Amino acid sequence: MIPLEDNAADIIGKAQRGLGISDSELAEKAKVSAQTIRKLRDGDFDQSALLSVAPILGLDARALGSLGKGEWHPKKIESFDGLAQFTTDYNGMAVNAYLVWDPASRVAAVFDTGADSREMVRFAKHHKLDEQLILLTHAHPDHVADLPGLREETGADVFTPSREPVPGAEPIDEGKKFRLGDLQIDTRLTWGHSPGGMTYVVTGLARPIAIVGDSLFAGSMGGGNVSYRDALQNNLDKILTLPDETIICPGHGPMTTVGEEKQHNPFFAGKV
Repeated sequence: MIPLEDNAADIIGKAQRGLGISDSELAEKAKVSAQTIRKLRDGDFDQSALLSVAPILGLDARALGSLGKGEWHPKKIESFDGLAQFTTDYNGMAVNAYLVWDPASRVAAVFDTGADSREMVRFAKHHKLDEQLILLTHAHPDHVADLPGLREETGADVFTPSREPVPGAEPIDEGKKFRLGDLQIDTRLTWGHSPGGMTYVVTGLARPIAIVGDSLFAGSMGGGNVSYRDALQNNLDKILTLPDETIICPGHGPMTTVGEEKQHNPFFAGKV
């Protein structure tokens, strides 16, 4: 089982940085010591302190406490025809890429490349899939590392968010639609972690799928490197408004669902 990308300490750090709240300011507002804040961020679990800082950081205390105690992990997504996840190592960091296909026509789309796409290519050949599209969620190096090799191997057309140009890829904007046999792929701009982060929503399989890149993780979200406020709002408006059964396919960590994130993600629980 793929471990969660972030623990409670990571989540506190992301919220602090995103809101621009210093240790001393957080300590004062939460009525705890600055040393307690530093210990929390170092992973020293303290339920009382956790509950004190959560509302100041806009986090759901119950969900944060559950993560802090290691009580929650998303339910395993049972495999079904049309979706496969591939996890590779990029400089010591596990990164995900995905293959989605129409079971009837066997035409397929690749979402990001990860560090090494060879396993994905072997899988596609074994299952007689025709990879026609390579759709990039964003242009961070760990997500496009093997793009030259994958493009040469498949001959697929490559598309990237227009705000994040990639050599040889056609830029696309929010609202662009793709057909993949009987499947439809819609695009939603979920920027904030990166300038043009794109979520691809696939319908036509047994369950709807959202390939979200680093916009959202199981129990967490990508750091708001460009805009924390917009990253939060885009996740709320454009991902967590999808049906609860929608499978969320993140760039790091395990797959999850919209329904689970609405309940268990400290950034969003109680807000949707």
